[in-house]
Amino acid sequence: MVIEDKLQELKEQINRIVPGGITVSDVEFEGPELVIYTDDPKQFADQADLIKILARDLRKRIVVRPNILEDPERAAQEIRAVVPENAGITEIFFDPETGEVLIEAEKPGVVIGKNGATLREITKQIGWTPKVVRTPPIESSTVKQIRAYLRSVKDERKVFLRKIGRRIHREVTSKDQWLRVTTLGCCREVGRAAFLISTPESKVLVDCGEKPGSTTNGTPYLYVPEIYPLDALDAVVVTHAHLDHCALVPLLYKYGYDGPVYSTPPTRDLAAMLQLDYIDVVRKETDRIPYSSNEVKAYIKHSITLNYGSVTDIAPDIKLTFHNAGHILGSAIAHFHVGDGLYNIAFTGDFNYQKTRLFSPAVSSFPRLETLFMESTYGGSNDIQPQRKEAEEKLYEKVSETIGRGGKVIIPAFAVGRSQEVMLALEEGIRRQKLPPMKIYLDGMIKEATAIHTTYPEYLNSDLRNQIFREGLNPFLSEAFVQVDSPDLRERVITGEPCVIITTSGMLNGGPVMEYLKALGPDERNSLIFVGYQAEGTLGRRIQKGWREIPLGWRDTIVINLEIVTVDGFSGHSDRKQLMNYVAHLQPRPEKIFTIHGDENKTLDLASSIYKRYHIETHSPLNLETYRMI
Repeated sequence: MVIEDKLQELKEQINRIVPGGITVSDVEFEGPELVIYTDDPKQFADQADLIKILARDLRKRIVVRPNILEDPERAAQEIRAVVPENAGITEIFFDPETGEVLIEAEKPGVVIGKNGATLREITKQIGWTPKVVRTPPIESSTVKQIRAYLRSVKDERKVFLRKIGRRIHREVTSKDQWLRVTTLGCCREVGRAAFLISTPESKVLVDCGEKPGSTTNGTPYLYVPEIYPLDALDAVVVTHAHLDHCALVPLLYKYGYDGPVYSTPPTRDLAAMLQLDYIDVVRKETDRIPYSSNEVKAYIKHSITLNYGSVTDIAPDIKLTFHNAGHILGSAIAHFHVGDGLYNIAFTGDFNYQKTRLFSPAVSSFPRLETLFMESTYGGSNDIQPQRKEAEEKLYEKVSETIGRGGKVIIPAFAVGRSQEVMLALEEGIRRQKLPPMKIYLDGMIKEATAIHTTYPEYLNSDLRNQIFREGLNPFLSEAFVQVDSPDLRERVITGEPCVIITTSGMLNGGPVMEYLKALGPDERNSLIFVGYQAEGTLGRRIQKGWREIPLGWRDTIVINLEIVTVDGFSGHSDRKQLMNYVAHLQPRPEKIFTIHGDENKTLDLASSIYKRYHIETHSPLNLETYRMI
C-alpha cells in the first residue's frame, strides 16, 4: 500500500470514530506522529478522551492541529485573559511547527485548572495546543537559544518531519525476519559508544561518541560497509549527553546523514551544549576540528525528543521506548521492539541502579526483553563502591581538613551529573554545619548545566522536587555557590581565601581545571579530589597513578605537591554489586546479555559472573563483531 492510500484509509477510520460536527480536513505523518488537521479544534478540546481513543484504535501517536492558527500576539492576550493572575505566567512560547504553545508559570497547577478545565478552555479560545511547565528558577541560555533556533527553522522542520513520517510508515516489503547488532565501538573499552541495529528493512545507530584521552582510536568505526552510506540510516538514538556517547553525532551530518536523532528533551539540550564546548576545546588544541557549529545546528534541527515511557515508531519495523537510566539528567535505557512482536532488545547506555540525590534508580522492568546490552564500567569483581552516605562523609572530612590548613580544594567534575551531585552534598554539608561556611566556586559549564537541570524538574527524583517546590528550599540557589565568569575572578579565587572549586573537565582533559592545577598544584596545603571515573589515557588517571610532574607543551610543567584524594561513591555508574543486583531484578529475564562499556578485564569478569550465577547466555564482544539475534 502506497503512503497516500494508507493516509486515506486512516482518514476514513478517523471520520468513523469522531462525532458528527467535527471535520477532519487532512491527516499527515509528521515524524513519528499522525497529525490530524481540523477546522474544529474547539470541538476536539470538548471531547476530553477522543484523542486517547484515536491513539488506542489506530495504534499511532496522535496530534490534533488546527488548519489556521490564531496570531500568536492575540493568542497570548487570550491566554492571559483565561488564566488567573496568581498563576504567575513568566513566558509564552509559540511553536508553529507543532501547533503547541508552551506556557511557563510559577504555579503550573493554576494554569492547568481542576481536571484540566483551564487548559481545555485555552484550546477552545485559541486553537493552539497548550503545554504547561514550571518557570525554571535559573534561566538557561542554552534552552532559550535552542527554542529560538527551532522557531527560526520551523518551515524546514515541517518538510523534514513529513519526509521522515513517510519513511517511518512505509510498507514493510521483506519477507525475511532477522535482527543483527554490529559493534562499532565501546567494546572492551570505555568510550566511543556506537552500535548498529539492522533488520531487512531498517538500520538504527545507537549512540555516536568519542573516546576520552585517546589520540589514535578516538572515533567509532563509522567507515565500515555495514553503516554506509550514512543516508541509509533510518534513525540515530542517543542514550544520554556525555561526550563518549554523543560527541560525534554532528559528524554524521557532515558526511551525509540527513535523518532524525531521538533522545529525551534534556539530552538534546545538554548534548548541544557539550558538543559546542567540545569543538571549542579541540580547536584550542589542534587545527583539525571534527565538525563545526553548523553541524551542531543540523543535529538540533533534526532532533526528535521523546519522554520516558512513550512508545514511538522510528522505522517501519522498529518501535523505541526510553526508560529512566538514573545516570544523568535525561539519561535513558533505549528499548527496541522489533517487528510485530518478533524481538525486543535494550541498550542501557550508562546507568545507575541506586537512588541518588538527583535521580531515581534505573528501570529494570520491561514489557518484553530478549537481549540486553549492558554497561560494565565498574564490572570487575573488586569494583565495590562505598554507600553514598559514606562517600559524602569522606568528602566532608577531606574538604574540612584542607580548609582547616588554609588550602583550597579542586574538584574536577563533569559539567553534567557529577557536578550537581557534589553541589547538593556540599550545600547540605554547609547547611547542617558538617562543613565550615565557605564559598564554592563553579567554573566551566557547570552553572549552565545546572540551569538545564532546573528547566526539567520532572526528570529529577521526587524527594528533590518536593524539597524545591513544596518546601521552598532550592539547594541550587544557595548563596555558597559563585559562578566564575571572568579571568579576573578566576585569578582572585586562586589568590584568595580557602574555598572549594568545582570545575571542568572531569578527567582533566583541558578546560579551566588546568589553570587551577597549574596555580595551586605546587602548594601541599591544597587538595585535588576525584569524584568521578578517570578513563585510561587521561591526565586524571595518570595523576591517580602517581604522576607528580605534568609537561605542558615544550617548556611548561605542572608540579603536583597537593594532596590527591579519590572519593568513590559519587559515580553515576553502578558498581559490581549493583550491576549483579540489576540483572537479578530484570523483568522479564533476558535470554542474552552483552557486557560493554568497560575495560576488557571488567567486561569479561562481569559476563562470566552473570553466566555462573544466573545461567544467562553472556558475551563480552569485541569491536567490529556482528551478532545475529534471531
